Amino acid sequence: MKTDTNYNVNFFDIVRGRRSVREYDSAYKMTKEEVEEIIQDTLIAPSAGNLQPTRYMIIHDEESKNRLYPIANHQAQVKSASVVIAILGDLEGHTKAEVIYGEAAEKGYMTHEVKNTIVKNYSALFSRLSNENLRELVTFDAGLATMQLMLAARARNYETNPMSGFDKERFSKEFGVEDRYVVMALVTIGKGVKPGHQTTRLPVEQVTFWYK
Repeated sequence: MKTDTNYNVNFFDIVRGRRSVREYDSAYKMTKEEVEEIIQDTLIAPSAGNLQPTRYMIIHDEESKNRLYPIANHQAQVKSASVVIAILGDLEGHTKAEVIYGEAAEKGYMTHEVKNTIVKNYSALFSRLSNENLRELVTFDAGLATMQLMLAARARNYETNPMSGFDKERFSKEFGVEDRYVVMALVTIGKGVKPGHQTTRLPVEQVTFWYK
């Protein structure tokens, strides 16, 4: 991974400093390389069977952001952010098993015999899953990826905000999202011009249960 002295590399600073920021410097433009570096770090997020079903649609030009604006309930952050990333769950993501495990075998992480067994087992498993079960799997994996995306951006001194308050059906139609993809969320990324609001959290003892 590219190293940069401007990166915030302290884990606790990243986690505790992340806020949902809704006001960005609209004049600031992230480079394609920067966005792809963030996605590269996001790909490390875990997923069921390492099948990596999360997909990322990068919305960056003014015309596209203007089209997204009414779909996102006229939230100004859509226009001022450098990019808006639509998080999609691929219901056919499991079909990449041969590619994923084939590369693992080529790199010596497993034998080709083990690879063939894994691919065969996953093919059989996913052929039995209902659409509802598939949606649950890709939704969970997309949640993990979304958090990783925001932390990867924060480490590079960018601010983010996850958005679920938008018309997903209208988004799919406007941006040509195929039926195989489940629209999960939008994440705005950019240079914040106003800090996110300070918030409170429930104490640990109110959210933790020690099973006896």
